[in-house]
Amino acid sequence: MALKVYDLACGQGHLFEGWFGSQEDYADQQARGLLQCPLCGSTQIERRLSAPRLNVSGATAAITGDSGAADTAASGSAQSALATPEGQALQAEALRRMREFVRSMDNVGPRFAEEARRIHEGELPERPIRGTATPEERQSLADDGIGIMPIPDILDDDRLL
Repeated sequence: MALKVYDLACGQGHLFEGWFGSQEDYADQQARGLLQCPLCGSTQIERRLSAPRLNVSGATAAITGDSGAADTAASGSAQSALATPEGQALQAEALRRMREFVRSMDNVGPRFAEEARRIHEGELPERPIRGTATPEERQSLADDGIGIMPIPDILDDDRLL
C-alpha cells in the first residue's frame, strides 16, 4: 500500500510527519479535527513544504546497463545527476540563494498580518516581508485574496535550531 507522507506543523511550530492513505484521507482527518500534535496536543495543524521521496530502487540496474524500463533509467539519471559534485554544488548554491533572499526580507515579526494587509491595500510601499501569523490571521488574509506562503525552517535562520 502506497502512503502519502506529509510534513506537518502545529500552531506552536512543532514539526512532525503524518502518514496517510491518500490526499483525501489527509483532508478528511484534517476537516474532522483528528490531526493532533504529538508534542503539545494542538489540533491546529497545517501541511508544510516537504521534499518528495523518489523511489529509484531500479536506478542502479538502469545506470549499469542492465535491462529496465525507460522511466527507471530517467529516474536513475536524475538521481545520479544530484549525486555528482556539480549537482551537489548546484543544490548548495540554490539553498544559499534562497536563504539570502529570506534574510533580505523585512522581518516584521508578529505584525505580519497587519503589515501584509497594509501593503496589499496600498497604505505601505510594496516590499518582501516575513514574520509570524496565527492560523486565524493566515485564513483571514487568504479570504481577502492576500497571497502568503510559509517559509520552511531550513531557509529561515531565525527558526533553525
